Amino acid sequence: MQSHDKQMPIMEHLIELRNRLTWAVLALFITFGVCYYFVEDIYGFLVQPLAEIMGPDRRMIYTALTEVFFTYVKVSFFAACFVSAPVFLGQFWAFVAPGLYKNERSAFMPFIFATPILFLMGGALVYYLIMPLAWKFFLSFEQAGGASNLAIQLEAKVGEYLSLVMKLIFAFGLCFQLPVLLTLMARAGIVTADGLARRRKYAIVIAFGFAAVLTPPDLISQIGLGIPIIILYEISIIMARISERKRAKAAADDDADEDDDADSDDDDGEAATVTAVAATQDGVDAQGEAAASYDDGQTSLTRSSDDEGDAPKLSGPSNNDDGEDDFNNAR
Repeated sequence: MQSHDKQMPIMEHLIELRNRLTWAVLALFITFGVCYYFVEDIYGFLVQPLAEIMGPDRRMIYTALTEVFFTYVKVSFFAACFVSAPVFLGQFWAFVAPGLYKNERSAFMPFIFATPILFLMGGALVYYLIMPLAWKFFLSFEQAGGASNLAIQLEAKVGEYLSLVMKLIFAFGLCFQLPVLLTLMARAGIVTADGLARRRKYAIVIAFGFAAVLTPPDLISQIGLGIPIIILYEISIIMARISERKRAKAAADDDADEDDDADSDDDDGEAATVTAVAATQDGVDAQGEAAASYDDGQTSLTRSSDDEGDAPKLSGPSNNDDGEDDFNNAR
């Protein structure tokens, strides 16, 4: 529900969505311009793992006139998407958050912060660990020339190298989102921790098959991606268990609150019943006292009449009207 408890028309939702997308796209274009200004440094950073293995006397080539230009554009766009990701997530959260309850906002907020951090961790893993090992493996197929054969030497193309690096970074970054995805599914009740644990053997097969599709056809990169996926799967099971315990605790607290409210209602009803009974008893006692007072007056009047003969003197009330008035007032 909206925080101001009012329903926004659909047109206002569309206008707000347009404004959020405008800010996100504007941030992307600004960061793209900045990244294109430093594109040579960014590309040099991506090439550094290969340059350290090949040595300073090696080179990279391009075979099309526009290859380097479009490669630099791709590098700038790739870096701009990574840098402007917090802006995208912030605008998305600003659009969605007003429609969530307070407990839903507190539940989804950690995942908004965890998504870019996990993607950065996946990219750092592939850059600092997987890529150096994989490049050494691929460069091991080079051969020096001899009398009976020709030399086999790598002449890496600029565009192909960038495509391979982007593919690896995106593959590892997306796979590191597995805990976020499975934890959200567990919170929604789609999956359970026990169900994930029972399907662990299938998850291992799927993880290595997924790694074989996304990575180059070498064991280093496949194992380097498959093992982290399995570790992340186990972390997801732990997070799912924690989520289930919190949900069960919240449900137990709600049940306890409902029981307390029911007990309070019962206590209030019993107190009201006791009060009503006490009030009824007080009324009966008052009527009894009034009746007793009236009987005393009549008795006194009778005794006085018997003693004095024809001229009775009232020793009780002054006259009959006053006695009746007192009786009525007492009632």
